Amino acid sequence: MLQAEIRRYLKHGTLPQLRVFEASARLGSLSRAAEELHIAQPTASVQIKKLTETVGLPLFEQVGKRIFLTDAGQHLYAGCHEVFRALCALEDALNGMRAVESGHLRLAASSTGKYFAPRMLGAFMQRYPGVDAALELHNWKTLIERLAHNEDDLYIFAAPLERDDVVTQALLPNPLVVFARDDHPLAGAGRIAFERIAHEPFLMREPGSGTRRLAQKLFEQRGMPSRIRMELSTDEAIKEAILAGLGVAIMSRFTFGLEPETPRLICLDVEGFPLENHWHFAYPIGKRLSATARAFMDFARLEAKGLAIGELPALKA
Repeated sequence: MLQAEIRRYLKHGTLPQLRVFEASARLGSLSRAAEELHIAQPTASVQIKKLTETVGLPLFEQVGKRIFLTDAGQHLYAGCHEVFRALCALEDALNGMRAVESGHLRLAASSTGKYFAPRMLGAFMQRYPGVDAALELHNWKTLIERLAHNEDDLYIFAAPLERDDVVTQALLPNPLVVFARDDHPLAGAGRIAFERIAHEPFLMREPGSGTRRLAQKLFEQRGMPSRIRMELSTDEAIKEAILAGLGVAIMSRFTFGLEPETPRLICLDVEGFPLENHWHFAYPIGKRLSATARAFMDFARLEAKGLAIGELPALKA
């Protein structure tokens, strides 16, 4: 164990002692060192005495009115500079972490956030070009696992987390709608009852998906079973299944992009939809957010709505 080799130095206030030692060796005088450090000479003498006892070898020899380093003192003087340089480098690195302009940001978002999270992060990095950022996209289950292991600085979920150990803050609207193909029997119908749409075959993401959780929760609240015709692992696969006429899907309005309607993809006018929902920032309670992470949250709340989606486009029936 590394600490066992330097245990003697960890037992005492070695850094203040090294500070006095370095100044005394550089100036060749204990009194001049005390003057430079704005401490009393007896205090400086005590520090050198303690350091000598810690090392176990004499560090200075006095010839006339001057003091000179012994061989042990020469080695310690060289090591002292190494220690100070290491501490300076550490402080520079920590200052970078304290500063927004040169910090790091690890962001993880739900897969449906891929149409706004990169834009929002890109706009933030344009303002702070020195920031080193990374973005990962995952389903709800994987995000929960990453959050539990504190693998990222911030998380963006497609819906609020109902957990006591997590801080959540609403970020952007994420309305849910019912997607179908344009020749669906209900296309063009107004105010379709939920009981009617519930009889349709539904296309769902895998069990680890947050969108699936929201859809199933909606069916449970209505006391109705969902008719899941097919499970698919990606939003793009669901889109192709809808266009193939295999069923309908409850998904985020922006699952397929900011302007999702292709000539054959529409949003049905179902009672209660668009269902109000929001993307949320999340992080574990007790986590100390870096200056960069806090700045990104502030930036997102104040500006990302306009940068990412502007005014919400009208839903076509």
